[in-house]
Amino acid sequence: MEYKDKKVLVSGFGMSGISAAGLLKKLGASVILQDKKTEAELSKAEDFENNKSELTAKGIELYLGANPDDIIGDIDILVLSPGVPTDLDFVNKARELGKPVIGEIELAYEFCKSPIAAITGTNGKTTTTTLVGEILKAHFKKTFTVGNIGYPFADITLDTVPEGAVAAEISSFQLETIIDFRPKVSAVLNITPDHLNRHHTLENYIAAKERVFENQTSEDYCVLNYNDEATRRMAEKTKAKVIFFSLYRELDEGIYADTQSIYIKTLGYDEKLMDLSDIFIPGAHNIENVMAAAACSAAMGVPLDTIRRVIKDFRGVEHRIEFVASINDVEFYNDSKGTNPDASIKAVEAMKRPICIIAGGYDKQVSYTDWIKTFKGRVKFAAVIGQVRQMIADELDSIGFTNYKIADTFEEAIDLCWQNAEPGDCVLLSPASASWDMFKSYEQRGEIFKDYVKKLK
Repeated sequence: MEYKDKKVLVSGFGMSGISAAGLLKKLGASVILQDKKTEAELSKAEDFENNKSELTAKGIELYLGANPDDIIGDIDILVLSPGVPTDLDFVNKARELGKPVIGEIELAYEFCKSPIAAITGTNGKTTTTTLVGEILKAHFKKTFTVGNIGYPFADITLDTVPEGAVAAEISSFQLETIIDFRPKVSAVLNITPDHLNRHHTLENYIAAKERVFENQTSEDYCVLNYNDEATRRMAEKTKAKVIFFSLYRELDEGIYADTQSIYIKTLGYDEKLMDLSDIFIPGAHNIENVMAAAACSAAMGVPLDTIRRVIKDFRGVEHRIEFVASINDVEFYNDSKGTNPDASIKAVEAMKRPICIIAGGYDKQVSYTDWIKTFKGRVKFAAVIGQVRQMIADELDSIGFTNYKIADTFEEAIDLCWQNAEPGDCVLLSPASASWDMFKSYEQRGEIFKDYVKKLK
């Protein structure tokens, strides 16, 4: 698409929108950056003034405090940030007028010179993408790790090179606005209900995830979880070569693990990849993440020796079952990235000690039933917070779990867990909910937790 001298509206004053606006300006476009939040609302963010100054210095016009219904007819192209729903009136009006509607990922892809490994799924995306990025970095001349992981693709796309590589974490929101996006390797790690407040149905959510491979051909690869029924069925829909990975089930072809080791029988290999004891990050779900990362990296052309070496050195990602401290033999773990029940199920199952858990947050209209069922024999106390606190309390009551308290503040929840923990226990922040009711991000929630624990120590 041609952007020079075009009038482009970017909707969403977040990292993605700011990055897209900056790239468009470099491409010679006339850029308007819009957000329905007012300047007063946006100014609550620490970096707002710096971003505002930089944007205006570049000649980017700001349109704040309203949806841009009145100016849609005057623009040539609409670029949506992931947080902007695609069914808003001004978005529909742009389509009716024949204006191209794309997202930051699609915009960046147009100018990316490197092959891309694109990872999506409900859980494990950040860990898997980070690990893939580290493996690719050890092999390729120039590697970038971008996307929903917190580093906008548009920031680096003009710096990519043909002999380099990109590892991209791609969310369902980002996939809603692709057109030509075609990674060399795609991966769908798993599917459980999430973001139903945005997608409305599980079927819509799955359809959004499937878009990661919709433009791939038989020259590309698609990595899928064999143990997940929804992702296993995707093999029938993709034109790419499928590489399955499976936990505790031997595959005729693919990557699989038994109780001791991981094996690779694909891409011309038929050998043991590594022992499970070589994996530092805890939990069965992380064995799946390692297998997926190995499959993606091997399909990108990385030798197995390099893959093995990087996996053995990998120490996980911040805010995902992150060990914080031990105080009087009570271990504290930060799993703030556990923003949905399935992610928090994996965190609960990964703990080797009795758990005092901090649960609750923003309502994404999902069920907590299966998560709470995992409490039996594992969780001894729960401090419940946030928008969904009564919903979680009702679920706990329904299974006869009475050792919980509703906390008014995050700090009170931490104190309650600490007071109820005994030597040999652990305190786990794994809310099974998004952070937006009390925090600006799961990262902020995790940082506040870690800071508070350090003060306790």
